Amino acid sequence: MNVVQEQLSFAGPLAEAYVNQFSAVELLYESDPGQADSWAERAAWLDQTEHTRIDRKALTARLREYNGLYNPNPAVKRAIDQLELPGTAVIVGGQQSGLFTGPLLVVYKAVTILKAAKAASTRLNRPVVPIFWIAGEDHDWDEVNHAYVLAPDLQVRRIRMHRGAMDRLPVSFTKVTSEAWDKAVSELEQLLPDSEHKAAIMELVRSSSSETDNLTACFAKLIGALFGKHGLVLLDSSDPELRRLEMPVFERMIRHNDELESAYHETVRDMAGLGYEPSAEVAEGGANLFYISERERLLLFKREGRFEDRKGKVSFTAEELLVELREHPERFSNNVLTRPLMQDSLLPVLGSVLGPGEIAYWGLTRKAFHKLEMKMPLLLPREAFTVVDGTVQKYMKKYQLGWNDVKDAEVFRSKREAWLAAQERMQVDQRFDEVVAAFGQLYDPLLEELAEVQSGLSRIGAVNRDKIIGQIEYLRGKTKDALEQIHETGLRHFDRIQLSLFPLNKPQERVYNLFDALNRFGMDWIDGLMDIPYEVSGKHRIIYL
Repeated sequence: MNVVQEQLSFAGPLAEAYVNQFSAVELLYESDPGQADSWAERAAWLDQTEHTRIDRKALTARLREYNGLYNPNPAVKRAIDQLELPGTAVIVGGQQSGLFTGPLLVVYKAVTILKAAKAASTRLNRPVVPIFWIAGEDHDWDEVNHAYVLAPDLQVRRIRMHRGAMDRLPVSFTKVTSEAWDKAVSELEQLLPDSEHKAAIMELVRSSSSETDNLTACFAKLIGALFGKHGLVLLDSSDPELRRLEMPVFERMIRHNDELESAYHETVRDMAGLGYEPSAEVAEGGANLFYISERERLLLFKREGRFEDRKGKVSFTAEELLVELREHPERFSNNVLTRPLMQDSLLPVLGSVLGPGEIAYWGLTRKAFHKLEMKMPLLLPREAFTVVDGTVQKYMKKYQLGWNDVKDAEVFRSKREAWLAAQERMQVDQRFDEVVAAFGQLYDPLLEELAEVQSGLSRIGAVNRDKIIGQIEYLRGKTKDALEQIHETGLRHFDRIQLSLFPLNKPQERVYNLFDALNRFGMDWIDGLMDIPYEVSGKHRIIYL
């Protein structure tokens, strides 16, 4: 394995500035993880504010129960035992519970959490526990219900999980039938090419999806199977038992809701002053909390002293909402602006591992943290990778293609066309351009003569000219198609390069599912990721296998 850092920018401008020019955006963020002092200062603040967070013993008791169900590795138990002790900090990062773990970036986030926790522990000489925050409370089914693989026919194929009812409930509460699981697993097995690793990874998929009635449970089993041995602790944000522990935090969010809203709006103005647009909606009157009714997760707004959803399906005074919270804490949920506050009220967060989009919307929360007498943790960019297998490397060398040639779609297309043109037995465009020009030289004078005979003949002649040129262009296209068929093998090599590295014109890590990679590289590939030195900036690296 050879690892090389190469530029690949797919982050928004705010995330780019956070990583590369922190001083330009320090108004929006608490501290720069690139500065050594930031880590010790954050750890000291955690020690001073231990009493302000949810009780460690209650928290770890629930984490033992949850991980005992889905992630029962002895290393996880030891990590939770360590978390129970004062002075232990955490590195946390989260993601939605996608089908078969979702795109590769989810795995890279888990890897980053683990490596950042280990690096922080060494740096501070204190225990730092890695925690994966499963965003099971999210309700956007279409974001999590699919997985992409590269099929043997060189097509990017989507596997889609179907659900029964079309309710807008959190993903953790959305039921999936055994028939739907069987169909999705069968489709994955059919689309993955045969390999020496296929039987083992399909067994892992089947064991994780059996007797599982929602995506989050399968997600937790898979992440646990892959990373439990490294001590990665799992937490489901929609866990009803966890909600009971979070009641005091929700109560503070409700009682101080106007102050929090004001903080978000102030930050939007700060962002505008710096030249940035907010990446999350900061709505007028937004409570930034969800209420889960019988069939859907409803975003709450403040109207005339009441908390209501947009359509008025539910309506509470502040005191009524607090009573509902005490009686049914499982019905409450955070949105993107209050989730960071909940995370840091629950856990002693040293650093939070985030993708580029998350870094951008976290930029809205610093003043909200302060309203609740908290401080934003260190924000640690998720590591980004592109994997280039041996076959693709061979093709790139054969056609003299470098990384910069492939990452730029226009450059890659021109390289492909240039290669094809070099193989042609005839210079198609040159010869057809000559024919069109010669035809025009002969035909245009005729049109002028026809106009002198009768004006109508000139119009008919012009239409006739365009039809003839159209037929010439049709023949040009057919000629190119014929030559492409002659050179189909080489063109498939170009397709393999592009589809492997930039499927659907996106970075590989944002499309392909983990099991597409495990089928080609084997389970040991993940251990190889763990051996790559931690990069605190999260800058993109290429893994040449």
